[in-house]
Amino acid sequence: MAVGVQIPENARIIRNLLHGAQVQHDHIVHFYHLHALDWVDIVSALSADPKKTAALADNVSEAPWGGVSYYKSVQDRIKTFVDSGQLGPFANAYWGHSAYKLPPEANLMATAHYIEALRLQAKAARMHAIFGGKNPHPQSLVVGGITSVRDLSPDRIAEFLYITRETQDFIKKVYIPDLLAVASFYKDWGGIGGTTNFLAYGEFPETSAEPDSLYMPRGLVVNRNVGGVRPVDQTQVTEDVTHAWYEKGDAKHPYKGETKPIQENPEYRPGSGQYTWLKAPRYEDLSCEVGPLARVLVAYGKGHKDIKPLVDSTLQKLDVPVQALFSTLGRTAARGLETIAVGDRIETWMGELLANLKNGDTKTYEPWEMPDSGEGYGLNDVPRGSLGHWIRIEDGKIGNYQYVVPSTWNLGPRDTKGVLGPMEEALIGTPVADPKQPLEILRTVHSFDPCIACAVHVIDPDSNEVYKIKAL
Repeated sequence: MAVGVQIPENARIIRNLLHGAQVQHDHIVHFYHLHALDWVDIVSALSADPKKTAALADNVSEAPWGGVSYYKSVQDRIKTFVDSGQLGPFANAYWGHSAYKLPPEANLMATAHYIEALRLQAKAARMHAIFGGKNPHPQSLVVGGITSVRDLSPDRIAEFLYITRETQDFIKKVYIPDLLAVASFYKDWGGIGGTTNFLAYGEFPETSAEPDSLYMPRGLVVNRNVGGVRPVDQTQVTEDVTHAWYEKGDAKHPYKGETKPIQENPEYRPGSGQYTWLKAPRYEDLSCEVGPLARVLVAYGKGHKDIKPLVDSTLQKLDVPVQALFSTLGRTAARGLETIAVGDRIETWMGELLANLKNGDTKTYEPWEMPDSGEGYGLNDVPRGSLGHWIRIEDGKIGNYQYVVPSTWNLGPRDTKGVLGPMEEALIGTPVADPKQPLEILRTVHSFDPCIACAVHVIDPDSNEVYKIKAL
């Protein structure tokens, strides 16, 4: 936008393929390896009956592996971990916590699928390398398009298709059945961890017309009014620094944004009013949740042909009302439903790319020159949520560059009016059985898929004692 370049159609399609592959990979990793152990008690699996577990798995999923001997071998591996005292990736958790509800057999099944998902995600990550060079942080996305024109060979396209189809098969036969099975034991979480306003920039343009052609649409939901999705105007985005460790000033639009840390020691001091390095993003002064739930709510409200049936079917299967979407459970479910829709849509985008290549169109990049001055912004929705970049060019150079990332939206602090950030709002009223083992807090925190080095302080309201909790 700032340099006045329109990327070629193939570049748009390849970007969609890369981003679609990222959604498949990221959401699988989040569910199994970053969030599942908030619901699944690994140690409880030691008391499971492998025969009953095999029967349960046959009933729940269509996994290509299973059987009594398979689940017995997984159980033996867990026992080896526990007996050795070296739990590896399972060391940081509150095993035996009263908030765990799954029976031992369900815990054993989920643990086995956790391990299988580790293998699958390693393969899924290769999709980014095929057209993006590597994972994470693909190197082929550049101003003007995509630099991977030499990778549009039959072999590499076939490899991408093979992996995305294998990944989608896992999503439909294992991930979603596991999601529904676990959710059925935690329906009460359909009323815990909710927020009020939801923002989605949208993603996956299917023509050069944005936002009209976005497969996942752009929109704003205010006060949970899903039927009244509003349009989004990026000029209404501001960042407030009242409670952050930055030099004070008025809330600013990113074009005029500043990032000036305060000079004094930025440690948390009760009563100082400052407690974070995060700014407080606002849209029309509203604190907004971003991410899979926001995208699914906007799509649902707009009657999306793929998303709406998935949501309605899931609500029916779990026998919960639509209000359950506004919750930690809804946030976790939305991530899975979006993965189905986007994974299926990859086939459409690949078909378009193959048609273009068959017709001799191999262009993936449009040259450009830096202007003397200009402004531009880019809005998209990465797996974690709405991501915006703003640039101002002055004298042929970058005069200012600001971006507002998903975790800033979700984990941002209060603003000058005292309005809570989304995660702060979501945590209010969370039932906590044991403040020294705040498993319930982690469930909501992890449901946002935060990407930030941070510490969470849990204070006992009776003794005012501060507990230090290390959350991995």
